[in-house]
Amino acid sequence: MHAFLSPPISVSTAHAFAAFFSFSYVGSLYLSKSARLKFDKNAKPKSESEERERRNDERWRNDPDVIKARLLAASVSTTLSVCAVFWLVKSLIPEADIAADPSAPLQTGLARLGLTFTIAQDNPFAIILPCLVAPVLYFGPLYAEFLSEELPFQRNFSFATHIKPTFFSWVGLRNHAIGPITEEIVFRACVLSVYHLSGASTMKMIFLSPLAFGVAHLHHAWDTYNRYGRTRSALRVAGVQTLFQLAYTSLFGFHCAYLFLRTGSLLPPTLSHMFCNVMGLPQYGTHVAKFPSRKLAVQAAYLAGVAGYVYAMRAWTGADASVYWGVVGPDGAGRY
Repeated sequence: MHAFLSPPISVSTAHAFAAFFSFSYVGSLYLSKSARLKFDKNAKPKSESEERERRNDERWRNDPDVIKARLLAASVSTTLSVCAVFWLVKSLIPEADIAADPSAPLQTGLARLGLTFTIAQDNPFAIILPCLVAPVLYFGPLYAEFLSEELPFQRNFSFATHIKPTFFSWVGLRNHAIGPITEEIVFRACVLSVYHLSGASTMKMIFLSPLAFGVAHLHHAWDTYNRYGRTRSALRVAGVQTLFQLAYTSLFGFHCAYLFLRTGSLLPPTLSHMFCNVMGLPQYGTHVAKFPSRKLAVQAAYLAGVAGYVYAMRAWTGADASVYWGVVGPDGAGRY
């Protein structure tokens, strides 16, 4: 992999690339007619606090045809972003270095996108353990699932209920597979690769770059506003949901950005994204109320998950082969 002695691009250039990645990803969802949503402006809900019924001539976000069109659009946009990173990397490597090693642009691009398996070959645990950090955080919800006997191989677990709708439906494919994969490639690998090339600090990459990931979800407000009937109440619901989603996605982005930078691999943040989407937000109050006789145990499991997460985020992550975390040359200077 080719490394640079000083940042080869400016921060403004990194901003431009990050804006292209973000806007092209979201914008692609509205390019084709089949991917755009369609709402009846005159449809009103039965109750201001409930989502209204869908009419036959409308196109909603969870309609299979809309999902298919948007998955295709997101996949094409993701491919263009990846190509842009490869083009940038190739343009920055001196011709003499490419002549000496023609594979340098490809190997460098793959490494910066976290798509190499060098870490796993050197030390399998260096790539396996970071993938387990998110499940540790969910120890409380997983314990509640255990009490409900709904974990795999337990009595109340079934393929039709727990697996088929999660992974073998268009909504499930979007939420738990294609969506997380394309979002991590674009908002983690592509965005962080250009900011690293600009010399951005690790703290800025962890805590500022995920804001693009959060902002990219703001367009869901229009969907919510229309589904709730385009009323003042609908506007309020859309606003509250959007602000909550912005906060949640930004916090989750901190987690994934840290994993990506520490490991130099796209696998841990992508699997974490899939896992968290499957699990959803922890339902502490619901679980405590559901198992009153095990209240202390449920509380302890939730606390153990938080404590374990804090420990694992440092102890279970990090790899010597990461191109992003503390890379220095023989002269002791940093590398980009």
